[in-house]
Amino acid sequence: MAEPAQESEPIRVADHDLDDLVATVARLVTESHKQSETLAQLTDDAPPPDDEGDGAERGAGEGSVAATSAAEPGDSQERPASIFILALDGKAYVEELAALTSWVHDLLLPVYGREITTGRPWCRQWQEHPEAVARLHALWLAWQQLTDTEAGLTGPSTWHRDHLDPALLQLRIPDGPFGACTTSPTRPNHRLLASPEPAGA
Repeated sequence: MAEPAQESEPIRVADHDLDDLVATVARLVTESHKQSETLAQLTDDAPPPDDEGDGAERGAGEGSVAATSAAEPGDSQERPASIFILALDGKAYVEELAALTSWVHDLLLPVYGREITTGRPWCRQWQEHPEAVARLHALWLAWQQLTDTEAGLTGPSTWHRDHLDPALLQLRIPDGPFGACTTSPTRPNHRLLASPEPAGA
């Protein structure tokens, strides 16, 4: 059986201490109001949170623009509207192409390159083919996202099926961007095919 609650005796403060207590409480209330005002100002001045998250980036590491596109404080350049390489120019394009080249040469070609044949042409100067750069960059961005741990266990399989296979099929078909380039490893060749002229040009 529970014991009845005991009434606590009221706290008695001596009259000479009461003024000190009132002054202390008043000072604490004033400081609390000041802190609330400061916090409100800081909240009003803070930039809105980035709802897009880190991403790729998350998965966007590997030195990609996806991971480094935010402008430095005091930098006059704004964040690019897109992380896609064709949307970049100048130094940003050069840096992204260098990072892409490392990925293509260190991972993609050694693992997925396959032999060069008339049915599967390739070009050692692929960086000079805009379509190849665009497709390989898109493939690399997808690789960064889908091989990240957050992509789950099926991420790499999804990358192979939805990104790698279609990209290589388009890049290495006989009438693809390398159609006039190397068709035999013993006879390196590089030639840019002319693209159609826009109407009215």
